[in-house]
Amino acid sequence: MAGIPGPDDSLDLRAALGALVGKTPSHAGGTMNLLLSHMLDAAAVADVMWERYLAPSTRQLLDETAGGPGGGRGLFIWLCGMHDYGKATPVYQRRWPPGAEAVRAAGLRWHEPTAGRFAWHHGRAGGHLLRRLLSAADWPEEHIDWMWPLVAGHHGFFSVESALKPDRKARGQLEGDERWAQVRLALVQRLSEELGLGAFTALAPATVPTRAVQLQLSGLMVMTDWIASGPGFRGIDELANVSFKGARQRATAAWEQLGLQGGWGELSEPPPDAFAKRFGCEPRPFQVLAMETARQMATPGLMVIEAPMGEGKTRAALMAAEILAAKFGADGVFVGMPEWSTDDPMFGRVREWVSRIDEKLADRVALLHGKRTFNKEWSALLREPREVRLAAVGECGEDELHGEPAGDDPHGSGGDGPVARVPAEWFFGYARGLLCPFVVGPVDQLLYATTRTKFVMLRMAGLVGKVVVLDEVHATDVYTSQFLLEGLRWFGEAGVPAVLLSATLPAPQRQALVDAYLAGALGREEFTADDLRHPQGYPSSTVVWKAPDGTGHRSAVSVCDSWRTDRPVDVALMPEAVPEGDAASEEHGAAWAAAEAAVADRLQEELAHGGCALVIRNTVERAQALCTVLRERFGDRVVLLHEQLPLGARADRTAECLRRLAPRPTGTAPVRPQMIVVATRVAEQAFDVDVDVLITDLAPIDALLQRIGRLHRGDRVCRPGRLSRPRVIVTGWAPGSTVPGRDGTDADPLDRGAPRFPASSQALYGRHLLLRTAALVFTAAGQSGGWSLPGEIPALVAAGYGADNMVPAAWRDVTDAARRQEEAERQERIGKASYYLLTRRGDREATTLADLHYVAVPPAKGEAGMTALVRDGDPGAEAVLVKHDGARFLTLSGSALAEDGAVPDDDLIDEVLADTVKLPASCSSEAAVELSVPPGWGGHERLKYRRALVLGVDGTASVSGRRVRYDPVLGLVDQGPVTARPSGSAGGRG
Repeated sequence: MAGIPGPDDSLDLRAALGALVGKTPSHAGGTMNLLLSHMLDAAAVADVMWERYLAPSTRQLLDETAGGPGGGRGLFIWLCGMHDYGKATPVYQRRWPPGAEAVRAAGLRWHEPTAGRFAWHHGRAGGHLLRRLLSAADWPEEHIDWMWPLVAGHHGFFSVESALKPDRKARGQLEGDERWAQVRLALVQRLSEELGLGAFTALAPATVPTRAVQLQLSGLMVMTDWIASGPGFRGIDELANVSFKGARQRATAAWEQLGLQGGWGELSEPPPDAFAKRFGCEPRPFQVLAMETARQMATPGLMVIEAPMGEGKTRAALMAAEILAAKFGADGVFVGMPEWSTDDPMFGRVREWVSRIDEKLADRVALLHGKRTFNKEWSALLREPREVRLAAVGECGEDELHGEPAGDDPHGSGGDGPVARVPAEWFFGYARGLLCPFVVGPVDQLLYATTRTKFVMLRMAGLVGKVVVLDEVHATDVYTSQFLLEGLRWFGEAGVPAVLLSATLPAPQRQALVDAYLAGALGREEFTADDLRHPQGYPSSTVVWKAPDGTGHRSAVSVCDSWRTDRPVDVALMPEAVPEGDAASEEHGAAWAAAEAAVADRLQEELAHGGCALVIRNTVERAQALCTVLRERFGDRVVLLHEQLPLGARADRTAECLRRLAPRPTGTAPVRPQMIVVATRVAEQAFDVDVDVLITDLAPIDALLQRIGRLHRGDRVCRPGRLSRPRVIVTGWAPGSTVPGRDGTDADPLDRGAPRFPASSQALYGRHLLLRTAALVFTAAGQSGGWSLPGEIPALVAAGYGADNMVPAAWRDVTDAARRQEEAERQERIGKASYYLLTRRGDREATTLADLHYVAVPPAKGEAGMTALVRDGDPGAEAVLVKHDGARFLTLSGSALAEDGAVPDDDLIDEVLADTVKLPASCSSEAAVELSVPPGWGGHERLKYRRALVLGVDGTASVSGRRVRYDPVLGLVDQGPVTARPSGSAGGRG
């Protein structure tokens, strides 16, 4: 057969090693890079990472895996070097004709028609051939089993072992004959010798690392490959010029050129006065408690911190993270917040904290969300001129595979220059953000790391080796919590210390978090910590960790007094008319108008002698409608905050609220601001303001308490006399019908039938939780003193989420029906989330990564797609709002945009991007296909992935069958279906 070696053919091993292609010229700076050279490059990058990047805990685990101190480094760099072993095959080497000719000249052959007919990816080929190689070297099967998936999966997916083998119909032409096996053996021997490791047969590990550590190793292997594929590694096509020494020099230069850095490295345990040094004040009792409980943990574990709003949970968590990092060798932190807008203030806090540890560390803190360029602190750090920023670094084309831009930051980050004060730009490419040493970002970044998506190992590698801090964990719903629990299992298995913060948690939720972490730590499919004691006081700290001998777990629960004494919070009721769903539109309109007027009247009464107020509506539509009415009466004193504001305007308004309403100690703010903030749920979390009175729609009890946390937050502040006691006024509900047998004159809503709620609130929260909360609210309103907070918070949350039937007898049938419906929906959502989780039920005690991607989940398209995957819902579409006056495109502020395809300058682009807005919930994410691309955008790196909603001169447009209008105060307003007559109102508010 043509192409099959004959009896006179000879094999020149040296010539073969000098011919095998690792990177073609187009991917290696214009010169072919030999396979041995690329393998050494990757090993050299791994060697640099060992010294400059890997967490001490990771190095210790690798040493243990290898059999003792010093062994982990060799095993790690050898594994990373072996990533492209599968390229030493005919099926790969035939692809580049000049290289194929040289390979044939060295004495290697294949049957071209057969080899060209079948596909065999070099990752799967590498896994298959590595199994064969290590088996022949008498490696223990248990180590072969966990090692081959690392090589097979280095392009993003872990397949089942049976999928590794070449197609039988290829008759051996994909992997080659015995001569190919000789060359592969010589390649591995040469690699091992160049690395100074001797015979690879002696490299067999001593212990099998946990699957979580294997996933981290896989991510680190991908990282070394991507860096070694970058512009700092120009091809070497002469075998005589290939050496590890040379590769090490290239890797060092590339690492420095990219500006890559690790975290704090070996961190000393903070001294007793560390809190005062970090934050400039003495710790409160609760903060002392958190630090003490962190110090008592014998192994990495889970800490659940529960304390009232304003108690100082953030500082307590950061100090606990510092202690845990020092104890257990973590090299950084991930701080996860509920959503991107809450990340921004946290970014500044984390930068200040790490700078007090070491001033150089502040420049290594990343703000990881797609809107970070609207954060003024982040933007101020981006001073490097565009022309000196790095070009995209090598990454084996993975971004293009997913239709993603090379980086997700419209500005880039300029991490290479002497002026830029943010992490290196390399960290901001596809799936790489969590690899930064210090990260502040939405919790969605962590949740996405627990999904069965491509390159999930990169995301998990960015979390393992850190301390994970998650704020507001109570805010996760049943769907999202499945991803959180999955993450905690992996963290427990990997030995990642985790600190979770909450105002308070229902006991079942706290138990689930603990059980998930311990299941991972103990290697169990499922686990229940039956001996867990739940806190009997408040604030509290609950900690669990794996016993040092590995036979079980330990736990501790501590409580202390709050730094502030309990105080009464008056609860007042303000019902509103809620028409039945089939009521005429006129009836709905009249009810909405009456509700808005009632709030305006109440505010005029409450603020007659000054002060500031916060009004929280459950939906954007209700907030916009109320704002319209209030501004007619109170003018510019009214500020509106919600999700459908342009990003720049939202950031500016939020900053202004935080500046004017920040909690202040006694005597520093003698006159309260004359201000009314109307907001949606964006004001529930990390909104550090202090208001005199709160009016809020009814919401589940934990959300309601979070809203109350913005009330009288400052200590002993001078307030108007009427507002000297904290008071929450609860609206967004209507009294139920009169109970048969009563005359209907009793005003107490507890003595009537079940209350009704606006359809939008019920769709958002479910009727069951609203009814239970209503019972608590109505009871408090009927008693002197309302609630005593923060002391009553745990009991209130327990009652709101408990199993007992605590509602009035007249409500019970309705409540029971709502509970059954909620439980059915809960089970459905749990099942839906399980489809995307990284591990499946029954597979959680597996010992290798094989078949982890048993059914791959398509990658999410951008940040919105990621949110949709882990948040169970249509994320909606985003658009840049631009106006068109018939001749030109304009920004909202009137600046002219590109004409004749001209590309705007950076300052104008900043103005354009600041006009990015989330479309109303009534417009599905599919609305993006209706959006346009103005001239010049497609050729600009910061605009080519953006889409515009073009407004007419009247500020309106049609999208997704809806008419929308932009208003400078209200933001984007949904005016209803395009067939409907335009209205000046804010649209439907049910």
